[in-house]
Amino acid sequence: MQPANPMNPVIPIRANHSNRRRWLQQMGAVSLGMAGTLVGTASWAQSSGQAALVLGDQAGGLRALFEAARTLEGAPFAWRWANFQGAAPLFEAHRSGAVDTAVAGDLPVLAAAVGKTPLKIVATRVGQPDSLGIVVQGDSPLRSVADLRGKTVIVSSARGSISQYQLYGALEEAGVKREEVTVKFVLPTDAAAAFASKQIDAWAIFDPYYTIALQQGGRILRDGRGINTALGFITATEAALTNPGKRVAIAQYLDRLARAGDWALANREAYAQVYTQLTRLPIEASRIITGRAAIAARPVTQADITALQTVADRSARDGILPARVDVAAITDTGAWRAAA
Repeated sequence: MQPANPMNPVIPIRANHSNRRRWLQQMGAVSLGMAGTLVGTASWAQSSGQAALVLGDQAGGLRALFEAARTLEGAPFAWRWANFQGAAPLFEAHRSGAVDTAVAGDLPVLAAAVGKTPLKIVATRVGQPDSLGIVVQGDSPLRSVADLRGKTVIVSSARGSISQYQLYGALEEAGVKREEVTVKFVLPTDAAAAFASKQIDAWAIFDPYYTIALQQGGRILRDGRGINTALGFITATEAALTNPGKRVAIAQYLDRLARAGDWALANREAYAQVYTQLTRLPIEASRIITGRAAIAARPVTQADITALQTVADRSARDGILPARVDVAAITDTGAWRAAA
């Protein structure tokens, strides 16, 4: 089966309006409120006289980290947040130049590169592979990945997501051919509403949506341990990196991200409490999500490039990506060297 363009729009799902409303209320600022900016108006860049960055985020994760650690306060550059519910819409903004930086897992970065997004990897973040998985209804008769034969699995958010990689790895592990399973791609909030109304049998999804689905009664069929690298990456647009002022600002932003990660690792409960305040999620969910999130940031190493190249090669082999990506060619190891 030949894959579509990895940046193609995902399939919409019709869900019960009350369930969708309940999901959005629970996700609160994750899906809605955190799309706001931290710096004034549309003229923020011109009025500040500083280099200015638009920082792309997913489900408010980075913003929550910085709000908790407060390491962006006093930064020598202007910034504002642009929040997206998944990697696919974030990288559409990245490709159009609407954001200067983005944060995503391994495969979405590769999918964006295949989709001709002019990006460079500038930093690595390390999380835990149990922050994503295949979820089924609590009363589902599905008990193993092998039971997915003949079933439909919803993957969020689009082709080339970390959840697609995890699903395909789980199918291969269980000896299930991909053509034996129907795969559909749906944005997380739409899929969540459908899952809550039991329109979905199996859902391959990542945090924070993954944890919420489990807390709403879902059950893990297989998580990402042993399949996913748990590596995340910060990317920057080529245009931003060739702009001297923005290139300096990106390095300063990454210095502050590393400090924020160090603070969060040393203050896990305080981080979870701020995450709850910002996202309006229950504190129990916030503790789980922040406890296994990719927090710490570091400059890209050769080992990171090698690990991501393995994902790229396997994804090209399996038809997840339509072409092989040369990871070294989309990495700028000189953009950031952590402050001593």
